[in-house]
Amino acid sequence: MPLRRGGDTARHPAAARSRVRAWLPPLVVLGLAVAAWYGVSDRLLSPERRFLLPPPDAVVRVGFLDGANRAELLAALGRTAEVAGLGLVLATAVGVGLAVLMSQARWVERSLYPYAVVLQTVPVLALVPLLGFWFGFGMASRVLVCVLVAVFPVIANTLFGLRSADGTLEEVFRLARAGRLRLLLKLRLPAAVPAMLTGLRISAGLSVVGAVVGDYFYQQGQPGLGILINVYRARLESERMFAAVLLASLLGLAVFWFFGLLAHWAARRHGTDGRRR
Repeated sequence: MPLRRGGDTARHPAAARSRVRAWLPPLVVLGLAVAAWYGVSDRLLSPERRFLLPPPDAVVRVGFLDGANRAELLAALGRTAEVAGLGLVLATAVGVGLAVLMSQARWVERSLYPYAVVLQTVPVLALVPLLGFWFGFGMASRVLVCVLVAVFPVIANTLFGLRSADGTLEEVFRLARAGRLRLLLKLRLPAAVPAMLTGLRISAGLSVVGAVVGDYFYQQGQPGLGILINVYRARLESERMFAAVLLASLLGLAVFWFFGLLAHWAARRHGTDGRRR
């Protein structure tokens, strides 16, 4: 027992140092950014132009400490998260389905993948008005914007993962006369999970961007963060506008971090399974 406590004591300082090394650089950059923000707002901008970049304490006080403003922002955050979540679910279903189809036959990949690339390269701002004309300016169009923005990383990463299955194990499955479905379900899909989650991490952030952009342009229904940003911009309420932008950024960061943790967990589990084999 004493040896174990000694080992734990030796490990704890190392773990603490590792956490400090991981968190200290971004915290320093954050502090420098806030200091620069204060410097520009207080020193470079005259009082009559300070609305262009209000100081951080004014953004926090007006946007988050005021009860009515906070309630409005949090309600809009919930609606934006709902649209982004639905878009991400549909993008995942469509992207994984297309990747599975393309992994089964090269001619299917050659037929579909170029159009997935084209869809990724078309500017989303050019598609948003067209989607509004075709499908209306409500919830469906906003979700569709998220799907179009977020689907390509799911397709590309899932297809890469399916193609990266262990060739030796594939030969074992074929020697056991495993069919396509069993090979897909038992080998290729489990092997593709880490890459798939990496694609989801990228698509999760993009779905938030799509939700805000669609909300900003369609301007109908219950307001999300995009509508509030536009309203605050028109009213020159810069503190509330900055608070809405900050909430949108934090939402994107939260979903990116969540799927990053899932991808890290899946990669470690996949590596452990590989060592066991």
